[in-house]
Amino acid sequence: DFQANTHCIGDSANRLVLETYGRHLKTRNDKRWRIEHAQVVTPTDRSLFAQYSILPSVQPTHATSDMNWAAQRLCNERLDGAYAYKSLLALNGYLPLGTDFPVEDISPLKTYFSAVQRQDVHMQPLGGYLIDEALTQEQALLGMTLWAAKANRMEKTIGSLEIGKLADFVVLDTDIILEKYMLTAKVITTHVAN
Repeated sequence: DFQANTHCIGDSANRLVLETYGRHLKTRNDKRWRIEHAQVVTPTDRSLFAQYSILPSVQPTHATSDMNWAAQRLCNERLDGAYAYKSLLALNGYLPLGTDFPVEDISPLKTYFSAVQRQDVHMQPLGGYLIDEALTQEQALLGMTLWAAKANRMEKTIGSLEIGKLADFVVLDTDIILEKYMLTAKVITTHVAN
């Protein structure tokens, strides 16, 4: 069972792929076809994700690396549909997150911080960029673990710490739930396929 995955950044590309996927999928399903990035999606097109069970897969650091020029290049109308992670999450009930390495930094801590705080590593902008679309800490963690596994049809073998699953995880030197430690946490140990 082939799983389609197309990279789309702009609103026209997202619309074209959503409509093309829709012609083939026809209704809700469990195929888990994805649109990678889904950076700028016209609000009226968002419903197509839910209508055809298409998954947006996003990289939160795109919002914080693009924020300094996005308003100039997108104009306000398009900016309303940009980096809309909270809105995209609501469509199918889960939202896979990634780093987009090597385009963005490989650090999952930066991905987590960008998803929750909507700020760059210099804590800019104050109050966060398009903060109404921020994810909660729990949503960001799920997006990087269980929801990412689910998007790849692997939720029965990876993505959470459960008996019978492979466990890839790190132990940090601090609790990243505390905002001030999100970016400064250090990895103490790494466990792969435990």
